[in-house]
Amino acid sequence: MLSVLNSLRLLLLAAWLGAAIFFSATVAPSAFQVSRAFSLPNAGEVAGSIVTRTLSVVNITGFIISVLLLVFAFGLRKAYSRGALMAQIILLAVVAIATVVGEWVIAARMRGLRTAMAIPIDQVSTSDPLKVAFQTLHGYSVAALSVAIISALITFFVIARHRAA
Repeated sequence: MLSVLNSLRLLLLAAWLGAAIFFSATVAPSAFQVSRAFSLPNAGEVAGSIVTRTLSVVNITGFIISVLLLVFAFGLRKAYSRGALMAQIILLAVVAIATVVGEWVIAARMRGLRTAMAIPIDQVSTSDPLKVAFQTLHGYSVAALSVAIISALITFFVIARHRAA
């Protein structure tokens, strides 16, 4: 039973990691490349909306999965060494915190800035304080997702290496 539960934990973590990496490496850049290639009016806004919505799904599922895996880790605490258990708890807490901050702090502020700009972001001057703040938050968003991905990847290897008997 423990082997099945650990396999399920690894599957959930791998599924989220795959989605997060696919989003970062493929979806986000492709959406903007395609929008530029077609040069349609507001194409950048459409690409931004797609990326924003997809990132929300990645962040929310990352939070849900990390909390679920934290609950499982506490339930399996007797099956792991103290070090392996603590590593899982800390790393999964980092994933949860990074995805929460990414979604409900950083992305929420970015959405507010986009609304305040009132025109497509591509038409906003690069020196506009709203655009400068948006670009800064974008960097923080990338960093938060990167931290979550790295923590989840390390967690995956910790769970795989220290499988409960």
